[in-house]
Amino acid sequence: MFSKKFANYFILRILLACNFEFFFEISMPIPTPFHLRTSVLCKSHEWRNWSGYLAAIKYGPTHDHEYYAIRNSAGLIDVNSLFKYEITGPDAALLVDRIITRDVSKCKVGQVLYTSWCDEAGKMIDDGTVQRLQENHFRITAADPSLRWFQDCGLGMAVNIENVSEKLCALALQGPNSRNILKEIFTGADLDSLKFFWLADGEIDGFPVTISRTGYTGDLGYELWVAPENALKLWDALMETGRGHGITAAGLDALDMVRIEAGLLLIEVDYISSMKALIEARKSSPFEAGLGWSVKLANKDFVGRKALLAEKEKGSRWNLVGLEVKWQDIERLFDAVDLPPLVAGTASRLAVPVYKKGKQIGQATSSTFSPLLKKYIALATLKTEYAEPGTKVNFEITVEFVRKQAEATVVQTPFFNPERKRSCPKSE
Repeated sequence: MFSKKFANYFILRILLACNFEFFFEISMPIPTPFHLRTSVLCKSHEWRNWSGYLAAIKYGPTHDHEYYAIRNSAGLIDVNSLFKYEITGPDAALLVDRIITRDVSKCKVGQVLYTSWCDEAGKMIDDGTVQRLQENHFRITAADPSLRWFQDCGLGMAVNIENVSEKLCALALQGPNSRNILKEIFTGADLDSLKFFWLADGEIDGFPVTISRTGYTGDLGYELWVAPENALKLWDALMETGRGHGITAAGLDALDMVRIEAGLLLIEVDYISSMKALIEARKSSPFEAGLGWSVKLANKDFVGRKALLAEKEKGSRWNLVGLEVKWQDIERLFDAVDLPPLVAGTASRLAVPVYKKGKQIGQATSSTFSPLLKKYIALATLKTEYAEPGTKVNFEITVEFVRKQAEATVVQTPFFNPERKRSCPKSE
């Protein structure tokens, strides 16, 4: 006989599947509009289900070349799996302001905001970007399906909320050579003056393209938005032009490493959406997830504000931090069983405990060896009293099925933050 808890969990999954968007996410993955190109390049034949779409994990035998392309030249990443919503109408700005924790009145036309949105208890539902395309026209990107939530928040408002996920394709061109590649083929805007988290409309080979100076790598980079019928033409134009700039198609393994270096969160890994968390303890507020800077409590109202105001006054129990794990300890632990350090390679999404004086004080949720920084790093959620930079803690590492501990130091994120990410040649 199934337990009551298991039965409730099974019913929850059925209910989620009844929502078409959720069903789409958990059903058999389908190809993206770029699949005719990515499938030919993906010699590894390794794919992952990313929000209902097939996404290449790595294109070659290893992801190393793809990682170094993002950091040294340019990586082209299929990010079509993002959910995309457009909100229009007289009350569009009012609705977006009700949903997100940022102040949309400070967002100008052509600007992009990174933000989270919360439930009434101030717990994070998702995080993503808000593009202000016109005064009353916004585009929101999300990791999880959000149409029903946006519709609930907009009940009674003069707005139109449309899921444009299948009407709009997205590619990310990331790395120090990304601007030079785009300057050769993009017309309609001066990319030397396009600021970090701003967007521009233009053309590539005669078809319309919107470029936003955004990305998930913590480097100089852009995301390109185009109609499905022009998806392959965009891919081909970028690969052809980028050939002399070291462009490489990059998959999820490389993306996971660079986003950890950049200190960027991954939903269901570094925090769990309050819509999916099975127990209250799994939910996180923006303050607890390291996004307190994005919560604007003054002069506006939004879903979850009252709870977040109380949390700010009281203080948060948890805090998201960076950890640098002592490499000498890792070498010593593996050397004791006559092995090299088996922690390099792909990033880990397996949560491991973090200790202080033998007591667990939190958990590291994402970790990787950074080839560029030559350090083993992690994102971790710790009790606030242990979250001060410089604090020494212990990071759990399993060596030959035995749990060991290595010393780690709490540091601020991002671990990697190059000047080129934000700089503009025209303003230098």
